[in-house]
Amino acid sequence: MFQGRDPIQAALLALMVFIPLLFSLCFHEFAHGWIAKKRGDLTAQMMGRLTLNPMAHADIIGTFILPLGMLFLGAPMFGWAKPVPVNEHNLKNPRIDMFWIAFAGPLSNMLLAAVAAVISAVTIVHLNTLGYAKAMVDFFQVFIQINAMLAIFNLLPLHPLDGGKILARFLPEELNNKLEANQHITSWILLFLFMSGALSIIFGPLQRVGGLLTTFFVNLLV
Repeated sequence: MFQGRDPIQAALLALMVFIPLLFSLCFHEFAHGWIAKKRGDLTAQMMGRLTLNPMAHADIIGTFILPLGMLFLGAPMFGWAKPVPVNEHNLKNPRIDMFWIAFAGPLSNMLLAAVAAVISAVTIVHLNTLGYAKAMVDFFQVFIQINAMLAIFNLLPLHPLDGGKILARFLPEELNNKLEANQHITSWILLFLFMSGALSIIFGPLQRVGGLLTTFFVNLLV
């Protein structure tokens, strides 16, 4: 990704990818905490996690070292933020409430992707004469792709991903407890699938999402 580029250009390119990832990861965790509060659990708020401040959600390895290292090595970028704590005992209906708390994460990334597509479309239709219009569109295309990948990845029906908690709503409690007890195994499986490139089957088509979403909104605006 950075071959043949001067250091300043390479740094700007890295920021164009890393900043959307950082914000998207943190917004994802904020969404979990916000819905948890709406459902009766104030744990995230009391621990200072009900905020969009990236440092409140950042994990030194998963949010900074790993994604930046992989970015500079030209490898598929991978990362995570600290999970927002949720106390199920504070929820009125834990089984249903945890479903919505878990679903809030991927849904927040879908929302960010849609907002970025609207901004990108507005830039193309109404601001295309600006000298930095292309740079804005490129930035938001990256933003859309990152959020699409985060949403789909987190919807995979495996613990510890949100998809595992969403699936729990429809599984017998005993079976789900066994799956949760072995989530350390599925964590390593997921990491292997990502590092090996096997998930490109899912992520490959998502490279077109930014263009498709933006084109959809452009057609609405013209």
